[in-house]
Amino acid sequence: MESGSRAGSSRLGAISGANGECEFTVWAPRAKNVAVRLIEDGRVIQLAPGEQGYYCGRISGVPPDASYVYKLDGEKERADPASRFQPEGVFGPAQIVDLEKAAWSDERWRGLELKDYILYELHVGTYTQAGTLDAVVEHLAELKSLGITAVELMPLAQFSGARNWGYDGVFPFAVQNSYGGPVALQRLVNACHEIGLAVALDVVYNHLGPEGNVLLDFGPYFTDRYRTPWGDAVNFDGPQSDHVARYFLENAIGWLQDFHIDALRLDAIHGIYDRSAQPFLALLSAATDEFAKQANRYVYLIAETDLNDARFITSREAGGYGLHAQWNDDFHHSLHSLQTGERAGYYQDFGSLRDLQKAFQRSYVYTGEYSEYRKRRQGNSPAELRRSQMVVCSQNHDQVGNRMLGERTSTLLTFEAQKLSAACVVLSPYLPLLFMGEEYGEPAPFLYFTSHRDPALAQAVREGRTKEFAEFHAEGAPPDPQAEETFVRSKLHHNLRAQGRHQTLWRFYRELIRLRKGLPALCELDASVLNIEMDETQRCLRVARRYQQNEVLMIFNFGLQPTSCFGVESGDGWQLILDSTASKWTAPSKSSDVAENDGSSIGPQSLRLYQRLCSF
Repeated sequence: MESGSRAGSSRLGAISGANGECEFTVWAPRAKNVAVRLIEDGRVIQLAPGEQGYYCGRISGVPPDASYVYKLDGEKERADPASRFQPEGVFGPAQIVDLEKAAWSDERWRGLELKDYILYELHVGTYTQAGTLDAVVEHLAELKSLGITAVELMPLAQFSGARNWGYDGVFPFAVQNSYGGPVALQRLVNACHEIGLAVALDVVYNHLGPEGNVLLDFGPYFTDRYRTPWGDAVNFDGPQSDHVARYFLENAIGWLQDFHIDALRLDAIHGIYDRSAQPFLALLSAATDEFAKQANRYVYLIAETDLNDARFITSREAGGYGLHAQWNDDFHHSLHSLQTGERAGYYQDFGSLRDLQKAFQRSYVYTGEYSEYRKRRQGNSPAELRRSQMVVCSQNHDQVGNRMLGERTSTLLTFEAQKLSAACVVLSPYLPLLFMGEEYGEPAPFLYFTSHRDPALAQAVREGRTKEFAEFHAEGAPPDPQAEETFVRSKLHHNLRAQGRHQTLWRFYRELIRLRKGLPALCELDASVLNIEMDETQRCLRVARRYQQNEVLMIFNFGLQPTSCFGVESGDGWQLILDSTASKWTAPSKSSDVAENDGSSIGPQSLRLYQRLCSF
């Protein structure tokens, strides 16, 4: 074994080298000595201490798929905090994986411009009956034909058990064993790139899960200076936080480098507490931009935040954090409350057509106004932001799964209202995101599920979930998160896509995406001229967009009665190219009862899209 004083300079974890050698690097300032125990042959090899709590060593004769644990102070055995694979789950040993051996065929892939992202969020465990990464590959052609350009995977970091949303991961570098592990993820990403799909991955840097978490045995990864709703906050600004930041920075770059991921969706960054002069998020954006430059690829960081704070996606040069885009909750809340009439919880701050008008025009609805739900001012001005920096949706895993019964809009809205919501999202001047199954009206719920081993923890999750979302639902308790049935009920039924109204809805989504991609006024997000008017009485929104000679006019009727064409005059040159009430977009069971619109009015809960050529 060889070792040196620069122990902290190597990549964290077990990195295979030539001639059967493997280099181990771990940050363990809480241990006085650290050894590697190789499971197969029983060898125990001491690692050399380096500076600031790092231990490192190069070991010969290590099989490329060897299992190992770290032995701390001669007693405590723990899996590697930077383990790339936990084949036996969170309580088993780590396994070495040579990620450089992947048979990539995406050498020419450079990614997509951010403005071209049409995202499709999916949960690997429930997207298919098999619940694996390899099974997702079988559906890529259908997503491509729909018009999707980027597949977004909910978190894959190893969590306890086989059923979880993924936000309880405890080994951030390891790909969930029940999904197929790291090599399966490489296969999926390669398959996506082969047909022109980008891949975004949800990562969680605000907390780790409770069960199987080994990080505290190694070092001060967490802090009690702050609290998150999900557990101990990560130590990004306390003593020894530089090394914690290094751990997560290396994790992020590892997804981009080892797995060719195109974008990272950063979960709930409002739960990342960091008062450093050089905060973790700014370091992360700098490291990502440098990687993208060196790799000659488009790579992005997309943040989830409910703060409406433009600084997160403002450039570092202008004093921001330099993230590239963010999820925009205000757009979802405005659309959902308007369509459903719900006013519980944070929906109490929304509900008027004017809210949706502002969301279309400026992305944030709250730009410093008082929020009744929060009992304080909310947000700041997004005036300097680009439209291509905002991701919008009508549903996502949070907005569906954080309902007591996990209802999708397919069960909350009429068929016409579903099409109207789809049009608002897909034809918006922002980046649209679809939640798996939305495109054909999947009726199955998306429920909250876990498979914790500790009975006390499982019971605490049950009680906590009931309490946390009490303001959103009626009396009663949510389905048991620990029950396998809860998980099974959340699986998709892809066969519905070819049946009845589900097929009609799927074709409607495909047409919306085709028009978004094909009309310059719709696909040029940042360069197009946008003008929005509303009629609160008729519950109509009139959205006009123009890019060079192409101009489109969209009229959204949220009312339950037909309304006038709202500014479309004969002789103006407008050509009707989409009417959501046309018989071809009507559910088959009703098509015979619906008369073709004569053009004099716009049907209830419907959209009309016109285009014309401008002359200057």
